[in-house]
Amino acid sequence: MAEKKLSFEQSIERLQEIVAVLEKGDAPLADSLKLFEEGTRLVSSCTDLLGKAEQKVVRLVKSADGTPREEPFDSGEEA
Repeated sequence: MAEKKLSFEQSIERLQEIVAVLEKGDAPLADSLKLFEEGTRLVSSCTDLLGKAEQKVVRLVKSADGTPREEPFDSGEEA
C-alpha cells in the first residue's frame, strides 16, 4: 500500500502522535514496531524536506558596486 505524501507540518504532527502512543507504553509490541517504522520514515522525509528548503534559502548582500547579489545561506553566521 502506497502512503500519501505528507507536508512537513503533517509529518511533524504525525510524529508527535506516534511519540505519544509509544511513550504511553501500552501498545502491543507488533503495533509499537509498526509505529516506530512509520516514525523513522517520517523523520527521514522531514530531513529530506528540510535539506531541500535549506538549499533554497539565500540571502541578499551588496556587491562591491552596491548592487544586490544572491549568496548561499550560511547557517554559521548570526543575523
